[in-house]
Amino acid sequence: MNTIEQAAEDGKRVHFIGIGGVMMNALAQELARRGAVVTGTDRDDSNTVKMLRGKGIPVHIGHDPGAVEGADLVVRNAAIHDDSPDIVRARELGIPVLERPDVLGQIMSEYGRTIAVAGTHGKSTTSGMIAHVLYAGGLDPTAFIGAVLPSIGGVYRLGRNDWFVAEACEYCESFLYLRPHTALILNVEADHLDYYSGIGQIVDAFEKFALNTPEDGGTVVINAENENAAAGAARLAGKRRVVTFGLDAGDYRASELTFERGCGRFALTRGGEVLCRVALSVPGRHNVCDAAAAAAALIEEGVPAETVAAGLSAFPGMERRFQRVGTWNGADVFDDYAHHPDELAATLATAKSLGYGRVVCLFQPHTYSRTAALLPQFASALAGCDLAVLTDIYSAREVNTLGISAADVARLVPGAVYCPTLDESLAFVERELRPGDVFLTCGAGNVNTVAKRLIRAASPEGSDGK
Repeated sequence: MNTIEQAAEDGKRVHFIGIGGVMMNALAQELARRGAVVTGTDRDDSNTVKMLRGKGIPVHIGHDPGAVEGADLVVRNAAIHDDSPDIVRARELGIPVLERPDVLGQIMSEYGRTIAVAGTHGKSTTSGMIAHVLYAGGLDPTAFIGAVLPSIGGVYRLGRNDWFVAEACEYCESFLYLRPHTALILNVEADHLDYYSGIGQIVDAFEKFALNTPEDGGTVVINAENENAAAGAARLAGKRRVVTFGLDAGDYRASELTFERGCGRFALTRGGEVLCRVALSVPGRHNVCDAAAAAAALIEEGVPAETVAAGLSAFPGMERRFQRVGTWNGADVFDDYAHHPDELAATLATAKSLGYGRVVCLFQPHTYSRTAALLPQFASALAGCDLAVLTDIYSAREVNTLGISAADVARLVPGAVYCPTLDESLAFVERELRPGDVFLTCGAGNVNTVAKRLIRAASPEGSDGK
């Protein structure tokens, strides 16, 4: 039994290893809703784990081989390797082990109007934009997104028609389990070099993802202004229908671009014709590019341009994407998930554009392999702030066999300060921040807890944090 549909229909037990992950918890909830008996394990206790327990899904903390005993199916994410004790035990017992994207792909196959959003960065925001447009336009989508979208109240929403939106992760070629009607490729850059041998293999993987769209009737939407993505588009010529987007190039363009308080205003054009006008409520040039991508995919799928414009203009942003947390000593405090140099540079450029006195960034690198492979690029990105504070690397799925430290990044950034722990980082920024600054915590790990702790320490009237 390797299908989630059969497991749900028969009320079988499905065990999720790493159930607290963003996509894993969404899939677990969906299988429970369908009738499967869902259990899970996770490395750490968290608000997500508490939420799942509150919904009747038992979660054990730690990798316990005994937790898989009695399960009919096991689902794991890419961070759980074959030598994990619970996976070893599942294999011994002959329990089928499914990959997380396999489950997502099986669910996607039940829908007809499917959009999968891929790219090195921008996936969560763009898939969130698409889901929000469909939801606000009354099209009632099902969505699986990599960050919380306020308008749907989480990372997962069950719709009641044929629309399906999913974030497509390239790590370990996970997105190759998905077969969308429209594949959206935002950008293709070097990342996840603990798995990929280099940019050539990454480009090949994105091409395979694009070829998972139907040969007859499918569409691949690609960023015309990203070098590697554009090269991939050329390789798809004659194999799939390709549509491009960009700010100054592509079939769909964000033309007549201006900014008001950092937020983009543009005319969406196709072949020089103005289709609609969009006034974003989220700041940054990168969000304009994401909006153009979302608009291109939606219009190609038949959504009216007016519906797209209204939804994008009302898009509220995503949790942990330049999210305002509150104020400290007259400084505005934001949190952002940026963990790739391109994302970090875009986030800091957005902060710079808002006219603050100083941009102060606390950056927590994510994984040893990424930090080592992209060390000069991280240093270059952090040069875009007035004061860079580095705290130690969030290990995630890795062991530090490279001898790399966040101090290695700090040494390459003029004026940077290295604070090994989050506690030391908090103490430093409490002393350092002053009125007129903007302070950002950046990283995909737990660096956001510093922003939250900082705001909790502020006076009630100076905080709008949660």
